Amino acid sequence: MTTHDTTESGPGIRLEAGDAELTLLPALGCRIGSLRVGGTELLRQGAKYGTFPMVPWCGRVDHGRFRDGAEMRQLPINNPPHAIHGTGRDTVWRTARTDKTAAVCTYDLADPWPYQGRVTQLVELAEDSVTLTMGVETIGDSFPAQAGWHPWFLRNLGDGGADAEVSFAPEWQEERGEDHLPTGRRIPPQPRPWDDCFGMPDGVDVTLTWPGQLELRVTSRAEWVVLYDEQPEAVCVEPQSGPPNGLNTLPQLVTPVEPLEISTTWTWRRL
Repeated sequence: MTTHDTTESGPGIRLEAGDAELTLLPALGCRIGSLRVGGTELLRQGAKYGTFPMVPWCGRVDHGRFRDGAEMRQLPINNPPHAIHGTGRDTVWRTARTDKTAAVCTYDLADPWPYQGRVTQLVELAEDSVTLTMGVETIGDSFPAQAGWHPWFLRNLGDGGADAEVSFAPEWQEERGEDHLPTGRRIPPQPRPWDDCFGMPDGVDVTLTWPGQLELRVTSRAEWVVLYDEQPEAVCVEPQSGPPNGLNTLPQLVTPVEPLEISTTWTWRRL
């Protein structure tokens, strides 16, 4: 039976599989508040914590503005001078279904997003992995959208272990301008620190290794991933359906017959 917990982050749904435990917080943007493996927390806690869905856009939108056909749309500026990371993380989601290892939650798009539609997130926990799936659909007007996830993985798992090492092989890096938006140029991947978007056309595949403790592999059929490691406590590996500012540069249209769908799986093993 699914367990409903109250955590420091609010009421949640606890999923369990083997020694893995996950707490999902539908009332707080359908964020994963905690992921523990063998009692070890993998996600940062505190003010910026867990993993949140980025929807209906990912990363920054240039000054919060994007064009849909002839019409210019304006989003709230929540990371001046840009709009960032969508509205889903600030929304109360409805719980549609739960069991011991899985949960489905939804929310209906509304102001300040200018289109009607529905977002669904499925979280599936296994003994050695968690799979996150998100869909954006409409039965009305078509609209551009993006979706992805923003996990705050702990840089250090404690117990005297070393900091996480990051391994991946992107084909390119999106050059980042002074305004933190991609310039449109693709450059060779640069060394960390990162707040950057990378292209992986064969699918996202990034491995975090805490030496002597745990290895966690983030995979997705999505072709874009943002890595952010400029804060000392965390490393973010963010699979997403398009690059930052993609509503302007690479819009993906959600139509009544073609929803936007994205999935990612995190697989771990002890070392």
